[in-house]
Amino acid sequence: MNYNVTNDPRIAYFDELAPRWDTQCSNPSAVIERLQALRPRLPLQAGMNLLEVGCGTGQITGWLAREVAPGRVVAADFSPAMLAVARARGVSADFVEADVCQGPPPGGPYDVVFCFNAFPHFRDQDAALRHMAAVLKSKGRLVVLHLCGSDQLNQFHHQLSPPVNHDHLPPLDCWPLMLRDAGLAYEQGVDQPDLFLVTACRL
Repeated sequence: MNYNVTNDPRIAYFDELAPRWDTQCSNPSAVIERLQALRPRLPLQAGMNLLEVGCGTGQITGWLAREVAPGRVVAADFSPAMLAVARARGVSADFVEADVCQGPPPGGPYDVVFCFNAFPHFRDQDAALRHMAAVLKSKGRLVVLHLCGSDQLNQFHHQLSPPVNHDHLPPLDCWPLMLRDAGLAYEQGVDQPDLFLVTACRL
């Protein structure tokens, strides 16, 4: 089922990339190694219900499912082609086509909303934060994670073609106010060349 999916031009962009994403655009095994090293800093526990926003080809969905088992994972993306690749992995998760900028994703409330390598591509980042906050339980946690810093990521995006060449990850000092306006309390933040991590708690 589709939830609030619009005609954002990024959908066609990521649909076109989907068949070769895991071989040309990323290294899935290296990503999982980094996540495993970061595991002590991530608010993941067995039995949690987790929403992954911007799951793409599902590179980390299986890892998330294992970390919160026997909890439930819902993985959402606005690219049907990316979701087709993700579903084909056969991992223990429910995949839904949804646009977090347009409305709250389905299936809440969640203990954790996990947003990996996706936030810059949200055309309305304030709306995306509000909609992610809306599906969190009281004291539920939001995680925004990239395996590089905001400067490095923004420079990379500026070298790409439209419609993603202006996609932008806000620097760390912008996040406390952005989160507060969405009903979230800033907890921790790291912005260094090899890591961007923000966690927040629903008020």
